Amino acid sequence: MPNAKARIGVIGGSGLYDMEGLTAEKELEFDTPFGKPSDVITVGKLGEVGIAFLPRHGKGHRLSPSEVPYRANIYALKSLGVEWLISVNAVGGLKFKFKPGHLVIPDQLIDLTRRRADTFFGEGIVAHIPFADPFCPVLSGILFRAGQKLGAEIHPKGICVAIEGPAFSTRAESRLYRSWDADIVGMTAAPEAKLAREAEICYASIAGVTDYDSWQEQAEPLAVDVILDILHKNVDTVREIIKLAVTLLPDERQCQCVSAMKVAIATGSSFIPADQKKKLALLIGKYLKGDRP
Repeated sequence: MPNAKARIGVIGGSGLYDMEGLTAEKELEFDTPFGKPSDVITVGKLGEVGIAFLPRHGKGHRLSPSEVPYRANIYALKSLGVEWLISVNAVGGLKFKFKPGHLVIPDQLIDLTRRRADTFFGEGIVAHIPFADPFCPVLSGILFRAGQKLGAEIHPKGICVAIEGPAFSTRAESRLYRSWDADIVGMTAAPEAKLAREAEICYASIAGVTDYDSWQEQAEPLAVDVILDILHKNVDTVREIIKLAVTLLPDERQCQCVSAMKVAIATGSSFIPADQKKKLALLIGKYLKGDRP
């Protein structure tokens, strides 16, 4: 692995393909046990803070939501020492109050994806992470307060439905999500949030609302170029929120994310295949020093 460290990671979504203001930049290539990440990871300083930036869809938006190598992305960021991970996502609003141009810090997730590897585990090792609160409440709170200070139209909570895509929702699907009291719908928060929890990384999302999805009977579907225009207008605000938020992070983490795997591993150490122990040492090596009963 490249010899570099960053305590904070940023995964840029649609429209955010770089992190302006980074100094002493290095572009790092990775090859993880789960393949290559979406693109090179740019590591640099934002003021005095070390940042690792990764464009989720690759530069130029080459990867669809289903093609994103989520496991490789999280593993590579973990190997850099990332403890706090800020995700930027584009979403549709499922209620009138979540207007195009608004930002949402989701606190809950409904995962409807179906074709994505969503765990680092299996093949001889079983792990069940606690996932009742899929987004780190500490990091989420910091992002919301940063947005408030900057005068952004930002919501502190929201239930996010993650769909497979790449097609947008049908009208029936959109109305179904509303019947569940969901607030926003996107394509990339899952399995990203779950993998970050397995890697014991504090993960939170800044979700930019680009449209009202398709639940309104009379509304015309928005063209992709209109959606992208709204998204790009959000990007500058999101960058400023990130720049402020990284200065507000505590020196030490004390949330459940820090030790999520401590109570998650169900397989006794003596039964875990040696190749799996080696493959997952970065994630769980500290928990496999002695045999489990």
